[in-house]
Amino acid sequence: MDSATSGSSFRAGLKRDSASLGAICSFEGLVRDYGDGSDVVALDLEHYPGMTERSLRQIAGTAADRWPLLAISILHRVGRIELGEVVVIVSVASSHRQAAFDACAYIMDLLKTEAPFWKKEIGTRGERWVASKESDDLAAKRWAPTK
Repeated sequence: MDSATSGSSFRAGLKRDSASLGAICSFEGLVRDYGDGSDVVALDLEHYPGMTERSLRQIAGTAADRWPLLAISILHRVGRIELGEVVVIVSVASSHRQAAFDACAYIMDLLKTEAPFWKKEIGTRGERWVASKESDDLAAKRWAPTK
């Protein structure tokens, strides 16, 4: 399991060295050109060093406990990230595709709601801090244990 934050661009990939590897699911999140009310040209992501990396490891660990995974990689950028650049890469390997798909979605949903990142959109009309979204909270709730 790998997890990290970085202030520079990166590429990720999981090693394909297991005979039982049957699926790799990867997600790349990019800076897009629109936000709430202005054209976005960049993001500025802040984090709490140490706490953020611990949160990424915890999220990866819960995914590994929940699904039969062979590998997990979470890479998340911090600092200024320009339009079109990669913000986050999540890659998950498993023997079976459904476990890889579900774990990848789970990790992204929890990154959006539990990892301590603060996002500022830098747009053509100025800058603004981005509040959490109800849609992200609802997506994360689908993974809550049922009683």
